[in-house]
Amino acid sequence: MDNLKIQLLLTGNELMVGDIIDSNSAMIAQYLLPLGASIERKVTVADDIELLIHEIQTISKQADVLIINGGLGPTIDDLTAQALAKSCQLPLTEHPSAVNHLQDWASRRGIPLDKTNLKQAMLPQSVNIIENRTGSAVGFHLNFQQCDIYCTPGVPSELAIMLQEEVIPLIQPKLSQHQHYQVLRLHVFGLGESTLQALLVEKFPAWPKEVDIGFRASSPFLELKLTIHQKQHIESLTTCRDKLYHLLGDHILSQLNDKTPTMAEYVLHLLQQKNQSICTAESCTGGLISSLLTNIAGSSKSFEAGYVTYSNKAKQQMLDVSNETLQQYGAVSEQVVIEMAQGALAKSDATYAIAVSGIAGPDGGSKEKPVGSVWIAWGSDKKIKTVYLCIKGTRRYFQTAVANRALDLIRRELIASTQQPYYFN
Repeated sequence: MDNLKIQLLLTGNELMVGDIIDSNSAMIAQYLLPLGASIERKVTVADDIELLIHEIQTISKQADVLIINGGLGPTIDDLTAQALAKSCQLPLTEHPSAVNHLQDWASRRGIPLDKTNLKQAMLPQSVNIIENRTGSAVGFHLNFQQCDIYCTPGVPSELAIMLQEEVIPLIQPKLSQHQHYQVLRLHVFGLGESTLQALLVEKFPAWPKEVDIGFRASSPFLELKLTIHQKQHIESLTTCRDKLYHLLGDHILSQLNDKTPTMAEYVLHLLQQKNQSICTAESCTGGLISSLLTNIAGSSKSFEAGYVTYSNKAKQQMLDVSNETLQQYGAVSEQVVIEMAQGALAKSDATYAIAVSGIAGPDGGSKEKPVGSVWIAWGSDKKIKTVYLCIKGTRRYFQTAVANRALDLIRRELIASTQQPYYFN
């Protein structure tokens, strides 16, 4: 049996003009996915009776399940019940259960039930009620053209309860016994979507069709998602995961569950495991690296100190960077970031240091050192490593990218990685 075909129809003028951002479709999808079900299509239309009728009639011919969201309220622009009735050629009738629900709802609030509210009890004949224990509008469902149609309110808090308690339990028995949704989410750093896509095409031209692969960019990370829908494909899922670990190596930070860690969290976790500490010496990032680390509760166990030395004078006074080095090589140089890191280590007594000096822009660059240039130093008193990068983009993007790459280099140091990051290229 094929997977259940589920489509969404969302209605509301406020959605079309941007007064409200659609979060309900994401909520519905999140409730469906653990059941092995997913939304294959969604349509959003204004509060227009003809548009609604057209979409209901069209979608019900294509889908096994149609979830209509919105348009159940008491005002004249709430048209879902009317549109469904006309689509199915059913009369609108006052539904006794819906009237009882409205009476209870009004009584609990100590308000009179007026004719405007009673509009919400005028439903297509013979529909089945879906309880809404928090709001005034009941949901309802029926079968039309062999499609199960579920009408739900647009208020997110009401929808969440209705999905959990009513709609999902109604849909679940319809799912194929062969459906088995399983997803692996790999947290990746150091490659963009296009680079990773090209790499996968090159290395795995015969990617198995039963394993869906998806990308979700969430700067500065990339989430690589592998999905299967049937039990017999678990082995393929595992094989694909292992191939990706072999290909990407330490660019994969972890296999995600619910929580998505920051780069600073990865670093602090490793430092705490080893009972070690870190300090920072920052110029172009203006303290951002320290901020990312200290935003995390418990960072005091592993964060020793942060030095923001924006000027040459500050580099000399706070970190003992020599004037000769600054004069000979300039602030944005390998020699200066090495001395910055050494000075931070000497003054803080930390195990590891990060030092950065660069040109964030939009001004200040030269032919030899263009805007986006940055030198990063990292390591311990045993060995300081360095790299030059040129990161193009806005000032904010530059600073965020430098901070996270610097933290990634410390992360790689802590796991004794021997792999060169893609962003070195």
